[in-house]
Amino acid sequence: MKYVCPMHPEVESNKPERCPKCGMQLVLKDSLKKTFNLEDKGLGELTWRNYIPLAVIIGLIFLVALAVGLRDLELGSFTFQKLISNFMAGFFLVFASFKLLDLKGFAEGYFTYDLLAQRWFGYGYIYPFIELFFGLAMVVNFVPDSILAAEFLVMSFSGFGVLIKLSKKEKFHCVCLGTFLKVPLTKVTLVEDFGMAALALLLLFVL
Repeated sequence: MKYVCPMHPEVESNKPERCPKCGMQLVLKDSLKKTFNLEDKGLGELTWRNYIPLAVIIGLIFLVALAVGLRDLELGSFTFQKLISNFMAGFFLVFASFKLLDLKGFAEGYFTYDLLAQRWFGYGYIYPFIELFFGLAMVVNFVPDSILAAEFLVMSFSGFGVLIKLSKKEKFHCVCLGTFLKVPLTKVTLVEDFGMAALALLLLFVL
């Protein structure tokens, strides 16, 4: 049996090892498919149903942040800065947890569209822990300008990878929710990445 790399089909091996060029797991040549290609997964045309998992999760994070904000309002300690920080904390922690459920699968999926992960496969293993650190830092209110600047840079850079992939009109899964919940890599993903970058910028320079 021959095994090949999904991203570099010219790489072949007699064993299911990793590709020396990108680090992805080799797959059987006869069943070679782009692991995170929407059409290969039988999802066909995109509909609003494809976005339900993402909408529900972000909606719940917002509701929790809003509930905490209402409590702060009653206590007389409400600020928009705290509201945004709570939402961002929830976002980073929840999204990091989904990625950590299948760290290997996330790294392989992230490699298909992130600019840095394509050059250094190991970044896909590190990225969920970066999000986890951002979330924990905001929970304990440790948000110096350096942390906010790092959040802006990381999320913006991730967004650029999505932008390039979309500009090529390639249909792939976004692994922002790990590998268990399949979300299309579309403009929604773009808004998600740049939206979080914008919130970090808002906290850094406005609030």
